[in-house]
Amino acid sequence: MEEVRIGIVGLGNVGTGAVTILAENADEIALKLGFRLKVVAVCSLDALTRDLPPGLGEVMRTTDWRQVVEHPGVQIVVEVVGGVTVAAEIHEAAIQNHKSLVTANKELMAASGPEIWDRAIHAGINLAMEASVCGGIPIHAVLREGISGDRIVAFFGILNGTCNFILTEMEKRGVDLGLVLAEAQRLGYAEADPSYDIDGFDARSKLVLLAALAFGEKITPSDIFMEGIRRITPVDFRYARQLKHTVRLICGARRTPEGIILSVRPALIPLSTILAGVQGPYNAVWVKGKYGEDTFYYGWGAGSLPTGVAVVSDLMRVAREIRSGSPERVSPFAHERLGDNKPLSIMKKTSSYYLRFRVDDRPGIIAKLAGILAAKNISLEAVLQEPGENPHDLPFVMTVEPTSEQSIHDAIEEMSRLDFMTEAPLALPIEAGL
Repeated sequence: MEEVRIGIVGLGNVGTGAVTILAENADEIALKLGFRLKVVAVCSLDALTRDLPPGLGEVMRTTDWRQVVEHPGVQIVVEVVGGVTVAAEIHEAAIQNHKSLVTANKELMAASGPEIWDRAIHAGINLAMEASVCGGIPIHAVLREGISGDRIVAFFGILNGTCNFILTEMEKRGVDLGLVLAEAQRLGYAEADPSYDIDGFDARSKLVLLAALAFGEKITPSDIFMEGIRRITPVDFRYARQLKHTVRLICGARRTPEGIILSVRPALIPLSTILAGVQGPYNAVWVKGKYGEDTFYYGWGAGSLPTGVAVVSDLMRVAREIRSGSPERVSPFAHERLGDNKPLSIMKKTSSYYLRFRVDDRPGIIAKLAGILAAKNISLEAVLQEPGENPHDLPFVMTVEPTSEQSIHDAIEEMSRLDFMTEAPLALPIEAGL
């Protein structure tokens, strides 16, 4: 049985998961393909000494990725090192050597994916990136093929398992973010420097890729409004619960007549929605189509083996093409060419909002805040205040009727200058349309 030969660069969590599956599930994969996938070369800093699954057989080991990319027997290069520096060099070298590419690199694909795909097409090779978003959920395949006949109107996703673990543990246990973050780091859900996750950068890269697949637009990450979860506290979950909502880091995308609005931010979502039930380090994506209506996708967002499955599934798809010699390649971005329309400013978004304040209590505070809202043509809906033990740092909440992000931004800016504020007000959209 003729083989398709693979070189793997990177033996971290994802690379190890892929290698394990390729070794342990080799017979099942061969039954599905009609031929075998053979790992012939691996690269990592410890490749010369680390244990590899015995089912792999004889494999060239190296600490120099160039030896993998330039290996004459390698037909598909798997890049799972992450980042945008060395990884970009690996991609460029693979294309120059006419090797197809499989990657889990969301950051590089969000920054340069369409350009890499163009170079791959001209070189006559393929590029696959299913593992770059929601590792255990085949959301790329869904948007690229499964519901490609539909017109996507909107989607909302929980795309960062670290943040979701932190938020759901804060909600269940009523503890501060710092305590749960330390636990997430011990469990391996969060890095020593967690900023890429909790400040929203990871989720934003994933949103860029899903927006390209759903809407056919090439999005620059910096054009997406982004806010992380650092300011969320247990009191926000208590007030949200009174409103029959919870708080999640939501990647939102909505098509409007004027354009697409994209955001990564904490938001209140109704407890009655299926997204509110997504707990721990899981990911989920809710998609609304014009014709197919609502569909929902749920599973592990990361992890060695779930993401490894996505990598191996991509390998199988690319290997079939290599064996069949198909000249027609489906773009990993689901569109023959991506447009260059920028997303609309988040300031054009209209929503109800949750406003949480912390104040040095004194008479007239609510009247002063309500006056600022009225001056911005924002209608106050409700005021919520739990009994507070410290009148010098008293939290309470206002909710307002639908208004523009610009109006809320202007109101918050003015409120922040008031001398009774102990910190700037927190504004979270209430996503009622899920």
